[in-house]
Amino acid sequence: MSSALMLMATCSNAGKSLLATGLCRALARRGLRTRPFKPQNMSNNAAVTEDGGEIGRAQALQARACGVPPHSRMNPILLKPQGDSSAQLILRGRLHATLSAREWHARAREFLPPVLESYRALRAAADIVIVEGAGSPAEANLRRNDIANMGFARAAGVPALLIGDIERGGVLASLVGTTALLEAGDRALLRGFIVNRFRGDPRLFAEGMGIIERETGLPPLGLVPFLPEAARLPDEDSLALEARAAAPSAESAVRIAVPRLERMANFDDFDPLRAEPGVDLVFIPPGAPLPGDAAAVILPGSKSTRADLDFLRRQGWDVDLRAHLRRGGHILGLCAGYQMLGVRVIDEEGIEGAAGVSEGLSLLPAETVLRPRKITRLARGRDIVSGCEIHGYEIHIGETRPSAGDLPAMLTLETPRHRAHGMTSRDGLVSGCYIHGLFASDAFRRAWLNRLRPGAGGGLDYERRIEETLDLLADHLEKHMDMEALLRIASCASPE
Repeated sequence: MSSALMLMATCSNAGKSLLATGLCRALARRGLRTRPFKPQNMSNNAAVTEDGGEIGRAQALQARACGVPPHSRMNPILLKPQGDSSAQLILRGRLHATLSAREWHARAREFLPPVLESYRALRAAADIVIVEGAGSPAEANLRRNDIANMGFARAAGVPALLIGDIERGGVLASLVGTTALLEAGDRALLRGFIVNRFRGDPRLFAEGMGIIERETGLPPLGLVPFLPEAARLPDEDSLALEARAAAPSAESAVRIAVPRLERMANFDDFDPLRAEPGVDLVFIPPGAPLPGDAAAVILPGSKSTRADLDFLRRQGWDVDLRAHLRRGGHILGLCAGYQMLGVRVIDEEGIEGAAGVSEGLSLLPAETVLRPRKITRLARGRDIVSGCEIHGYEIHIGETRPSAGDLPAMLTLETPRHRAHGMTSRDGLVSGCYIHGLFASDAFRRAWLNRLRPGAGGGLDYERRIEETLDLLADHLEKHMDMEALLRIASCASPE
């Protein structure tokens, strides 16, 4: 009989995703067929699955930790905010609808059957499923239509652990208060608690653990110390950008600037560049100019191209980009950033908001037409300039074509079919394409950095770094969590 265990937390960004990822790797290393599952996610950082769908980035990383390809059933509901209190609803990997926040909360419960169907399919093929909740289970005002936390756990009969983040302060109150706010049937599914991101001497918090146990009636299953190396792993929460923007920089590093768009998506594209010791990658906040000493500016993906084009202009970044080019700097547009580089973006059907046409930056002679069909697919090919192999994925609405004359393509793609892709200006300073994840390809990343400055590309093996970090995280949890107790609790899940 397969097992299941759900991780919930007292608040968002308390470390649920990271702990679930570490548990997936630890259990998979024990020889268990382990699978990740998140009933409902909200994130603009998505990944493409082997079945051509899209799921939250965290679930894709958890699948990797399990040693299996990501699949759309691992995250059957993905909400992708696109501003104005609305979001795309991705159902089992496919775009299903665009809903306002009010519409989603009114209708959420009707999507519980497909969520349970996906969970049961995963559980049938696994020894254990690690389920991740969303936000907090104590949001009593949302409980009636909840399918992300206790609404799912009750329907599926999955026991749960409650995580508190001590780094935020008030961890005793948050754990005790969350438990107290749960109705009796929900509280009965909680089987233990974990205190996460602890710093210092654990003996000094022994009394605190005892107080939580006494007040909640839950056994302590882990006091998990802060693990700084975990920052090497991709993060799907935009809250992480604050810390990234504040990271110290080396004076000798090649500076790469990324304007922080209001609706920025897939910012994990930049993680491999951040990991390079010779690179100073900076996210530029609204109101600040693009730095004059940047060797390159990368326009990132966005959930709303036309809205973020307007946002970009309001910051004066369009003027900064032209000054950057006059200094001989490079510009790369990824996905929506590629669309922005063209002459215009046409949305006659109102796909991303009010119908209309937006003037692009006119840095490439291209025109984008937004269409209802969403493209989600894996891609593999080569960079035309260097010949280096690339791999990544496409997630976008719209098609970009030359509007005048022909320019060199940026890439040739072998999958989904052999074809030229993207565009590069004749002087080689401006390029754009739809492929996310480009910089995870080590050879391409080094070649691209060496165009900015000879010798800038280091010897980082990014994929190996991720694998080593996943193992380090698993070792960390094996040491600081009661894994045998977790497995006993998971075995109490209701049979499906």
